[in-house]
Amino acid sequence: MSTPPPIKLATIADVAAAANVSRATVSRVMNGLSTVDATIVDRVREAAERLNYRPSETARNLSLGRTQTVAVVVPDLGNPMFQAILRGVTRAAAEDGYRVLVGDTQEQAGAERDAAIEARRRCDALVLCAPRMDDDSLRDVLATTTPVVIVNRAVETEAAPQVSADYAHAVGLVIDHLFDLGHRHLIYLGGPLASASNQLRMSGLDAAEKRYPELRIDRRTVGTGLDDGWSSAETVLESEASAVVAFNDLVALGLLSRLRELGTSVPEQLSVVGVDDIPYSRFSDPSLTTVSMPQDELGIEAWRRLGLTTHADARNEPLWLEGSLQARESTGPLRKK
Repeated sequence: MSTPPPIKLATIADVAAAANVSRATVSRVMNGLSTVDATIVDRVREAAERLNYRPSETARNLSLGRTQTVAVVVPDLGNPMFQAILRGVTRAAAEDGYRVLVGDTQEQAGAERDAAIEARRRCDALVLCAPRMDDDSLRDVLATTTPVVIVNRAVETEAAPQVSADYAHAVGLVIDHLFDLGHRHLIYLGGPLASASNQLRMSGLDAAEKRYPELRIDRRTVGTGLDDGWSSAETVLESEASAVVAFNDLVALGLLSRLRELGTSVPEQLSVVGVDDIPYSRFSDPSLTTVSMPQDELGIEAWRRLGLTTHADARNEPLWLEGSLQARESTGPLRKK
């Protein structure tokens, strides 16, 4: 049996010849530009329909200066929190016909500015997630890239749309929980000093100390990952605090692992709390008390505020999303020594 010849698809040149116009005119008609005479538009569309012509979406986007992609730049893609935000952006963008490209700066604040600007050059829009760069570099990025939305970093209202998790509120929930359990001496294992979300957490600690004058909170800068939590165990034990507030769940989970190795019982001897409620937190031993943050929703709202689609919400007013306490096995009442 002979193989049938391949079906020849009509090209823009075929439509131009059939309508007796240039290929540039066909392109303008197909892209909906209003610079073509109405009678010519009708002639081109009739020829395209007769030839069953389907314009290349890629070529159409290029002619309009669009790529149908959005760049998301994160400081650490290994952090499940950022993975969840990325998932939210990706899901919302896909519903509007956009794809997502990801840039991971690996917690290198000095690399963020150039990475963000280059990513925007290759895509239609930019989502900057928890940028660590200094204020001057961030202002430079915002002045040279648009549209752009900031996630988890406060900026001047008119500079760019911004969506943030309210980590000050989250820490307040944690402190209230520990205080109700009888804990009066806490230690905070903080994230990077350049992290805006770490600064929000610190403000939550400040507010808690004002709310509870008898509360003592030691503060240490450790980092953001499992290893940082693991290596901080001796510092925690030396502080003689009865409870730990970790920067995030990764730090808390790393700490739990090391405390288990050292024979320290949680929560009998030490209560431990995280923030974010990443998927692993429910399955740790003991299960981790934490604050569940609206991670996917951060990504979805960031996409809407880029304003690329008709149903988008491109307002510049900051949007703050609050979390909820998830009390599990890693916290318990203060035990008298």
